[in-house]
This record gives sequence, structure tokens and C-alpha cells, in this order.
Amino acid sequence: MYSEVDVTSFSAAHADGALVLDVREPHEYESGHVPGAQLIPLGRLADTAHALRADGPVYVICQGGNRSRLGAQHLAERGHDARSVIGGTSGWVGAGLPVVQGPRANRA
Repeated sequence: MYSEVDVTSFSAAHADGALVLDVREPHEYESGHVPGAQLIPLGRLADTAHALRADGPVYVICQGGNRSRLGAQHLAERGHDARSVIGGTSGWVGAGLPVVQGPRANRA
């Protein structure tokens, strides 16, 4: 079973170096994403879930929260401690938190 976290809780985990997966499409990710988030589009998650580290929570984010719930559920079914970010990247931006643009997971 996966869990959901709000942007405030996610922000604290992010500051501590949490693993963040962005499950949007590349063009969405490149237009603005959470610093350090790794891009794995939802449609490719099944092929890559086995390669993810399993030593802590995996925070899954999308634009608004629908795809992240599906991604977190998929990861949880494969043994990961998966957490969907409520409100997604829109909530992150709305909280005034930093975003980066481009194809890389760069930190802000």
C-alpha cells in the first residue's frame, strides 16, 4: 500500500535528500520540475522499478497528483515504500518552492 504526503511534508523530505521520481512526460518535466527529481514517465515505470534503490521512501510526483498515485501504487506493489505527493508539481510551485527547467535533475 502506498501513502500520500502533502507538499509541506514532501518539502522536508526533499531537503533531507529523498528519492523523487517525476512520472510526467519529458516535455512536462523539462518545462519545470522539482530540483533533483528523476524523470521516469509513468508508462516506463514498470520497466525501471526494479532498478530503484529500496533503502528508503520513494516520493512520486506528477503535475497534480493523479499519475503519481498510480505510480506510487505500482511501486508499492513491488515492495517499495512509495509516497504520492498530493497536489504534485502544481502544489510545489504554488507553495513558492524552487523549480528547475530542462532535461536534467539538477538541484536549484
